[in-house]
Amino acid sequence: MKIGLNGTVMESGEAVISVYDHGFLYGMGLFETFRTYGGRPYLLERHMQRLMEGCETIGIRYKPDLDALEKMIGLLLEENGLKEGYIRLTVTAGIGELGLPSGDYEQPTEFILVKALPPHHEQLYSEGKELCLLKTVRNTPEGVVRLKSLHYMNNIIAKRELLASGASASAEGLMLSHEGLIAEGIVSNVFFVQDGILYTPSTDIGILPGITRQRVIELARGLGYTVREGHYLFGELLAAEEAWLTTSIQELVPVTRITDDAGSTTLVGSGSAGPVLRELLLAYRKDTEVQQR
Repeated sequence: MKIGLNGTVMESGEAVISVYDHGFLYGMGLFETFRTYGGRPYLLERHMQRLMEGCETIGIRYKPDLDALEKMIGLLLEENGLKEGYIRLTVTAGIGELGLPSGDYEQPTEFILVKALPPHHEQLYSEGKELCLLKTVRNTPEGVVRLKSLHYMNNIIAKRELLASGASASAEGLMLSHEGLIAEGIVSNVFFVQDGILYTPSTDIGILPGITRQRVIELARGLGYTVREGHYLFGELLAAEEAWLTTSIQELVPVTRITDDAGSTTLVGSGSAGPVLRELLLAYRKDTEVQQR
């Protein structure tokens, strides 16, 4: 596969990053994952704003050039024979001395990886997927707000627990906070509906402030729905009329079965995508179409 490293396209096997890069030594780096529609990255400006603000928080001097990034992504899609792609853009701190830094990182490393989008099965958006409560607790963020950082061990431990549980191949895992509040999925944010009101965990719990999550909140309010961000217990999710997950790659995916940590499964609503989810998914996809014009 061809990748982009510091503005240059090259074969992935030719790319070299120093062992002294503090992204490798200390996990000092951030990344964004997003996808394209019509060959263009969706909500790129928002992803890059979050990335830039995160870099500022941890002392990485990085300011993305949106036009250059969009051109590079288009080139990488072409070079890899893809019409659409799953994009991961990573910024690491760059080379530093062995030991903790005494100042900001002035020369970060930027690289872009692309791959084909996962196969699209429209039945997923009607039949939904299983959400499994995990014993792995969501760790607290390093700072005030959770960053999409290279410190991904908590998520990987959660994924290993999910795989070992015997859950269905498409299942997502749900982590609670140390206080027992609904936090987020391994790679997703969580929404649920009760009495026509939309609920989603608030960012002060320590969840990632997802880009897709925020866009869905905006679209829902634009359609006249009340959206409440707050602190919710697992039992409230079990009693929901509808539930779904948001990710930049899979959009909005209904949750139709919830399994607790004892292996007991509860059907959500009618066991298929509900009317609120269907309306919001349609609005979201229309929003992606606007970008392609």
